[in-house]
Amino acid sequence: MSDLVLRLPTRQAGGREQRSSWGQNNLVGYLFISPWLITFFLFALIPIVLSFALSFTDYHILRGWNYIGLDNFHRMFFEDRRYWNAVRATVKYVVFAVPLRLVFALAVAMLLNTKRRGVSIYRAAYYAPSVVGGSIAVAVMWREIFARDGLVNFILGKLGQPSVWWLGHPDYAIWTLILLAAWQFGSPMLIFLAGLKQVPEQLYESASIDGANGIQKFVKITLPLLTPVIFFNLVMQLIAGFMTFTQAFIVTGGRPLDTTLFYALYIYRRGFETYEMGYASAMAWVMLVVVAILTAFVFWTSSRWVYYEAQDG
Repeated sequence: MSDLVLRLPTRQAGGREQRSSWGQNNLVGYLFISPWLITFFLFALIPIVLSFALSFTDYHILRGWNYIGLDNFHRMFFEDRRYWNAVRATVKYVVFAVPLRLVFALAVAMLLNTKRRGVSIYRAAYYAPSVVGGSIAVAVMWREIFARDGLVNFILGKLGQPSVWWLGHPDYAIWTLILLAAWQFGSPMLIFLAGLKQVPEQLYESASIDGANGIQKFVKITLPLLTPVIFFNLVMQLIAGFMTFTQAFIVTGGRPLDTTLFYALYIYRRGFETYEMGYASAMAWVMLVVVAILTAFVFWTSSRWVYYEAQDG
């Protein structure tokens, strides 16, 4: 009993020392991540909370604000025709641009998944458009390529075809932006390439012994093992598609007839051109909810088509 009494203070002191060391380590960790935390609170969390509050107000930068309840949402859904033009343009862009980008990315990744001389140079070259793809310079270049006297019409003229006003025709303008999105496949291509590197070569060898051709190998081996990567790229590109802004702002400016007036561009115009920050905040929250619902739907369906090696079946 005396030994226990003598040891007890020592154990308590050791516990206090461990707790003190644990607290010091946590403090050091928080100090290291404090720049990120400060940035997150100042430029992400606080603006999100403020935008939610402003969505219920008639906030004008020059006139102040007053509480109007759900009037912004009623105006958005039942009175603003341009809002629905923006919705249609954005949905059309996402429906066509996201699959095209993923298909091109996967096709190029499979071409680059070979052991050939200089393949690393091609990988860098194909990735380069995505590095600068969202920049002003590339958008301006794309606008000049599809201008009336641009490269595309120059080639059509050499082939004896009439020139087309790509950026001014309601039927063609949005397709120039969809092509630009498909051209920017570098990021998903690298992710697909990393996924292809993880597919065991033994599976392809066994399939070849069984007499499977290239298409059968792709359908039965490559695609099932690549579904987690496809799932990740689909979610990321879906979110990015709804947030597209720079391309429409620089290349077409939302014209003609609002056929390229993307949702993010319309939010910008309401907030920073007409100074209706309350209305713009309401639009932003609607987009946030819609994107969250679509992302949740993709996650919900993933159990039916995404294959993980750790899972049975």
